[in-house]
Amino acid sequence: MSNCIFCKIAAGEIPANKLYEDDDMVAFHDIHPKAPVHFLLIPKQHVDSLAHCDASHQQMLGKLLLMVPKLAAEQGLSDGFKTAIHTGAGGGQEVFHLHLHVLGNK
Repeated sequence: MSNCIFCKIAAGEIPANKLYEDDDMVAFHDIHPKAPVHFLLIPKQHVDSLAHCDASHQQMLGKLLLMVPKLAAEQGLSDGFKTAIHTGAGGGQEVFHLHLHVLGNK
């Protein structure tokens, strides 16, 4: 999507403080953190929200979720962390590109 800020971050068109990147996803620090550690994981493939996922997204969703504890540990969240996926305007989603928030205290 040409107007999607997360697609532009994934494409390298907008800079981000990246923690991780591979062919399928990007993880970067939230620019408005709600906790001492607050980062986002996004798929490079544009999907509006979790509500727009189907069986064809299963592998991508699994890969995103399995990356969360690895990156959380690397960020010093050894005592635990919180994850959130806002879905739709009613669910608090502000950027309509699927993304996972990971929050915690060091």
